[in-house]
Amino acid sequence: MIGLTEHFPAAEAPGIAREGEAADFASLMSLAYELGEMIKQSALAAEYVYYKDRVGRDATVHALVRDFAKAKERFAECERFGRFHPDYNEALDRVYEMEARLAAIEPVKQFKEAEQAVDLLLHEVSLLIARAVSSSIKVPDNDPNPKGCGSGGSCSCGGGGCG
Repeated sequence: MIGLTEHFPAAEAPGIAREGEAADFASLMSLAYELGEMIKQSALAAEYVYYKDRVGRDATVHALVRDFAKAKERFAECERFGRFHPDYNEALDRVYEMEARLAAIEPVKQFKEAEQAVDLLLHEVSLLIARAVSSSIKVPDNDPNPKGCGSGGSCSCGGGGCG
């Protein structure tokens, strides 16, 4: 977790309300912009940009991305007719194969790790800001496979549960 309070102590940060004062929207937006700039200047963001550039310049990745797009297109054609289409399983297997081949390329692996690190940082910052306002504010889960209503989670909505 980054040390936000070190960079923005409430009593010293310009535009931050002290007890009994109201912070105006422009001041809050200005501080949010500054925080965004700090994140962009972080080592995590620099690593993300570096690996994104490496992936963007890799000819092998470009070729596999084209093949992956073709495989997904072929699967979408089969999927229109459902899993009873004669080529459905073959097309699905090809999508998984292309996805695995892409994921096995070192710059792609490194990019995905850097992307996940930045995503986690942004989620932690969002959570920290939300909890500073109120412990009951809902913050979207950072799970790439969220457990929404009806998916077996446990909430009080009566619809099978929110994760």
